[in-house]
Amino acid sequence: MGESDGVSQLQAGLTSALRRAGLGAPGGLARLTGGATMESWRFEADGEPYVLRRAPSMSFLEDRPFGHDTEAAIIRAAAAAGVRAPEIVVELRGEDDIGSGFVMRALPGTPDPRAILAMAEPERLLSECAAQLARIHAIARNDVPGNVPVMDYEEAIAKLQDQFEEAGGDRPILALGLKWLADNCPAPVEPVLNHGDFRLGNLLVEEGKLAGVLDWELAHFGDWHEDLAFGCMPVWRFGSYERPALGLGALEDYFAAYEAAGGRPVDRARFRFWTIYRTVWWALGCLRNAQMWRSGDDRMLERVVISRRTSEQELDLLLLLEEEAPEAEQRAPVTASRPTKSGPGEATSGEIARAVSEWLGTIKDRMEGHDRFQLAVARNALGMIKRDDALLARATDIDLAAALLAGDVWLDEPGLLARLRAEALDKLEADVPKYPSLAVARRKWLGED
Repeated sequence: MGESDGVSQLQAGLTSALRRAGLGAPGGLARLTGGATMESWRFEADGEPYVLRRAPSMSFLEDRPFGHDTEAAIIRAAAAAGVRAPEIVVELRGEDDIGSGFVMRALPGTPDPRAILAMAEPERLLSECAAQLARIHAIARNDVPGNVPVMDYEEAIAKLQDQFEEAGGDRPILALGLKWLADNCPAPVEPVLNHGDFRLGNLLVEEGKLAGVLDWELAHFGDWHEDLAFGCMPVWRFGSYERPALGLGALEDYFAAYEAAGGRPVDRARFRFWTIYRTVWWALGCLRNAQMWRSGDDRMLERVVISRRTSEQELDLLLLLEEEAPEAEQRAPVTASRPTKSGPGEATSGEIARAVSEWLGTIKDRMEGHDRFQLAVARNALGMIKRDDALLARATDIDLAAALLAGDVWLDEPGLLARLRAEALDKLEADVPKYPSLAVARRKWLGED
């Protein structure tokens, strides 16, 4: 069931579920922004705030290793272990007829990354996050359901390669990353429970203090370095590029706080591997959003816009992997173009997109809640169309990608790194020109101020 089915049916189903928990009917039901795969709805019952987390379509659960019943059990185990996880109040049933999910007692604080980054004492918050992660990694296998998966590293890389082929297999930078992962896969360590999505956006913060850890749908047992690395990716630092640890501080401070709180020893090489792994993983996850939209599973506008964020991860991946190239190739000049204005004549598709975007801007103040969020997404999508006027070809090359994946070509090939850099810059300039890594790469590769 998707968002378009209407609030009335959701209201009735929630009333049914809340009755099992001894609660009255919900009031003030409102869709929360965010949530790339799951919906969140806030409401009140008997004067207290709650949040419903549910699948917008049952097809979203098909490829997941476990359902909402297991996710709820993991959250309960985390709370029992001292993690600041929400209290599960009741789980949805089939007779509620509003999909799969559960109701949680609402926690205080905001998940807004930019609001969090503007708060005082980020170093204290970083230490709290590290301590919470150490608590999560101490949760025993017997404390969670048996169907929580254990990651097989090589199998996980192979699945990424399958996703890459399903998405066309034509992106050389992603092929480069997949080949590097296969060649540098570390030996397994004793697995710990990973949250799987520990980053700004999934953390509730109130007045600079950590209030809650949300979104446990990707939990699994694996290498603790994966959990440490994911939230440190540039995409999850939300503009705080110079603070690589969750956008809050220095990596060494993060690692030290984690170890001091009882976390496992941190190996910098393993941390780098999992940073690269998760960058490839999220790039392919972005591409999958377009496939969801095309299949009809979810026709939300956000899906097609997220798919274009693949270019963010391609540029970040190249910044991570360029040190694998010989010094001479790293010093080779890069020529990157900038979008140019169209000449006189009839309006281009980009000009039309800009006109629609400007009109949407005039009605922004009439929108509230999720509608206002979707309007912002729509304007971003129109901006992509406008900038595409200046980008005649996307940075795809199935033959080069295949050669990189097979190991027939590598970064010692004269001119290859310069070409990949130029294509990554041009593509991201069209897709997300405000992405912080773009300015970093332009300074590094083009010598721009």
